[in-house]
Amino acid sequence: MITTALAVVLLLSLLIIPFGLPGIWVMILAAVAYTWFVPGASLGALVIIGCVAIALVSEVLDITVAARYTRKYGGSSRGAWGALIGGIVGAVVGVPVPIVGSVLGALVGSFLGALIFELASGSAGDTAARAAKGAAVGRAVATALKVAAGCVVAAWILGAAIL
Repeated sequence: MITTALAVVLLLSLLIIPFGLPGIWVMILAAVAYTWFVPGASLGALVIIGCVAIALVSEVLDITVAARYTRKYGGSSRGAWGALIGGIVGAVVGVPVPIVGSVLGALVGSFLGALIFELASGSAGDTAARAAKGAAVGRAVATALKVAAGCVVAAWILGAAIL
């Protein structure tokens, strides 16, 4: 019964990741709580440390992938910084919109941030637009990578709990 509750928490945590919420960290907290409060159940230090490592890598990727895609699509380092700043600002500003606000805000923010910073640095309109498109694609890729990392963490925790 308690393992089923853990599985439900892991699934719900996985579902909140695309919305910019800390689903992977909720999974790790659930794993620690499971180990702490369930008599005789221990997921082991390797599982917890491994999941924290995956979470940290996913956070770094979440921050840097949009900037890398901006550069890949021909943007400058200023455009990459614009994508990074715009994505963060967009996610925060989009929060009041129910359900998808932070996701759309991060996408639009990355796009606009890269576009504005590229235009401000003197890039041509088509170059700035291409870089901004790269920033939006990068933000989508970053979200997909974070969900994939969440799937790995959830599977690892649930597998350790069952075995």
